[in-house]
Amino acid sequence: MSGGSAPPEDADDQLEERALPAEVLEEVPDWDDEYLDRVSDRLLHSYDLEKDVRAGRERFEMYGELRVESSKHLFHPSVQYANHHMREFLYADRRDRVSVADLERLVELGHELADDRVEPNDQHRATEFTFVLVVPDIPDDVRAFVEGFTDRTLLKFGFYGHYEIHCCVVAPDTTDVVSSARTEVDSAFALWEPLEEPRRGLFGRLSGLLSR
Repeated sequence: MSGGSAPPEDADDQLEERALPAEVLEEVPDWDDEYLDRVSDRLLHSYDLEKDVRAGRERFEMYGELRVESSKHLFHPSVQYANHHMREFLYADRRDRVSVADLERLVELGHELADDRVEPNDQHRATEFTFVLVVPDIPDDVRAFVEGFTDRTLLKFGFYGHYEIHCCVVAPDTTDVVSSARTEVDSAFALWEPLEEPRRGLFGRLSGLLSR
């Protein structure tokens, strides 16, 4: 094992009941890091996953993309209106240490990625960029920064939706995790805990989007 504590196997028993087709599982990368490999088992049901990607000047061991599209129709599916789409880009990496400056640099990267990837229009609902760092321990100043962090940018006063940046730091060896407000993916990285029901982040807002 490359690092991180292995959680009890029963924490992920529910995943065994959600088997995906073999052709889908074949597309999921294998990570040399056992911890990240276990995390991918929790994410593969929602995210398209890749390994060893670069974004700007940063390298990440894990990359995930979540895409959600919704539409309403009148009487017949061919007559559609209120089409919306939401996306989340996940970047995760194991580091020897983490500082507030490291997180601030990732936030800047998030804004750069938004300039390239967000397409503001009346069909765009939300784009989210989530950065996760896996470290041996979480310094107090880093914890304070993440707990107080929030960064949402409205596009055309919200008429074209918004994009949002999230931060999460996890120390699996000490079963510790801290995440910014509305971060959904932190529970997937807390392998020592069973997966939680979605909160009011991207996943939690989907039901509201689809029911309107």
